[in-house]
Amino acid sequence: MPEPTSSVRPNIPLSGPSATAESAAAVDSAAVSSAVASLYDTYPFPPEPLLDEAPPGYNWRWQWPSAYSFCTGRTPDTAAPRILDAGCGTGVGTEYLVHLNPEAEVVGIDLSAGAVAVATERCQRSGADRVAFHNLSIYDVEQIPGEFDLINCVGVLHHMPDPIRGIQALAKKLKPGGIFHIFVYAELGRREIQLTQEAIALLQGAKRGDYKDGVAVGRTLFSALPEDNRLRKREETRWSLENHRDECFADMYVHPQEIDYNVRTLFELIDASGLEFVCFSNPAYWNLERLIGNAPDLMARAEGLGERDRYRLTELLDPELTHFEFFLARPPLEKADWTDDAVLLNALVERHPCIEGWPSRSFFNYEYQVVSISDEAFAFMEKCEDAISVAEALASSGLAEESGLDLVRSLQKRQLIMLTLSKK
Repeated sequence: MPEPTSSVRPNIPLSGPSATAESAAAVDSAAVSSAVASLYDTYPFPPEPLLDEAPPGYNWRWQWPSAYSFCTGRTPDTAAPRILDAGCGTGVGTEYLVHLNPEAEVVGIDLSAGAVAVATERCQRSGADRVAFHNLSIYDVEQIPGEFDLINCVGVLHHMPDPIRGIQALAKKLKPGGIFHIFVYAELGRREIQLTQEAIALLQGAKRGDYKDGVAVGRTLFSALPEDNRLRKREETRWSLENHRDECFADMYVHPQEIDYNVRTLFELIDASGLEFVCFSNPAYWNLERLIGNAPDLMARAEGLGERDRYRLTELLDPELTHFEFFLARPPLEKADWTDDAVLLNALVERHPCIEGWPSRSFFNYEYQVVSISDEAFAFMEKCEDAISVAEALASSGLAEESGLDLVRSLQKRQLIMLTLSKK
């Protein structure tokens, strides 16, 4: 059984390895993959309950039009995408992908046969019947025919022995103009987790790889540590609510393979994919003004940095980030430009599908944050249905075009409405 690892950099393949080295690497990779599958056969993850109805709420990153609009500023040309959930686990995300995209064809793959069995039952019970599951490694994704408009890969690449090989395999399955949603761990916000993982592994000794023993050791360890201990305090204040379930505890603390990224190593992984970086899906975190906006000189210096250095500066100044969540694309990804008034007036407009509490002047936005809008914005958003144009919505809500277009651009930027390029 391979030793648990808590690495702060991705595995970078050796250049020009010998046949012997290649063979050894393949054996090691197979052993790690087997250990990962064994963990998830023992503790299928995520452990969310199975429902006999559609899951509650939404995740906008899994709703094809809203994800595409976030990346491009406009809705996609097709309402019937082909979606791959790569490393689907027990199907929690897959179920949302099916229910949130009623015209989509969805495929889910996972290394763990036990997790796939749970995913299959989950989707059958909730009526998510437009999905095909395969017990398959991401490395072997070429066995699935065709390409995909949207690939979803959440919490998987950082558990692969060779994430570069994994992301490259998935990149080959992405259609031109398609988008790729990825979630991987960030090292700075997971420092206490890394330390705990290593401590549990040392205490397990020869029983390393016995995941039930690892969970027992970990729980005993937290109860034994002094109340003011840094590791115990981090677990109790940040993670204990979800970690009361053994599946979550095992996934966090006794996983046999983990690679945690920082901005620099993350972009090494992205560059290796051959795809285009589109954006992080949590832009508020990456806004440096919230950290040093009260120091104009520092902001001016930061503006002179390259984009990746600004990202690195942000994570250094706010090292609480526990994961990176972002979109890649296979060019060409056409982005909308709404600066032309005539183009914007002719665009079709609709309310964002991932909001809750409408109609109201205060409601939950796409990120489940409470937002408040003006009376003018409310009047406009009320009209945003039935394939209406921006010009028609402005006129029927009694708003002047000049001031109204600024309002429309603001609502689109806040992801409260979505725009479709007119075919005229």
